[in-house]
Amino acid sequence: MSKKPAIIIYTDGAARGNPGPGGYGIVLKSGKHRKELSQGYEYTTNNRMELMAVIVALESLKIPGSHVTLYTDSLYVADAVEKGWVFEWERKGFKKKKNPDLWKRLLEVLKKHKVNFVWVKGHADNPENERCDELAVEASKKTGLLKDSGYTELNNKGEQLF
Repeated sequence: MSKKPAIIIYTDGAARGNPGPGGYGIVLKSGKHRKELSQGYEYTTNNRMELMAVIVALESLKIPGSHVTLYTDSLYVADAVEKGWVFEWERKGFKKKKNPDLWKRLLEVLKKHKVNFVWVKGHADNPENERCDELAVEASKKTGLLKDSGYTELNNKGEQLF
């Protein structure tokens, strides 16, 4: 039986205007391997991009049951998972919670891996966190940005998202 490699992930999200153009940045590391991912959206929020970064990073893992240490500067995400709030929100059907589409998606991918969330202070000279921030901001400034359909659909229903 082979031991699953340890994976380290850094994530960050950004939105210019909140809501406004946004993006996420991801750095994945395992041993000598390193991969960066980013994507921009034309109209979204910072919290949605923080969540999207974590989701996409975990969805990109190819080996189920991976042991992951995930660094984020979002207390919104880290505390919701590490303090167990999101599981209570799920039990209550996400009533009056923002971004239920992304929380549900995150819960699905969390079932596939062993993830430990670690909060890091943003803009505090952590090189990988700073790189994720650069990737997120750069992605938000590109042309041909994607539509954040979850944000648009929820917003059109009149739900408060931020």
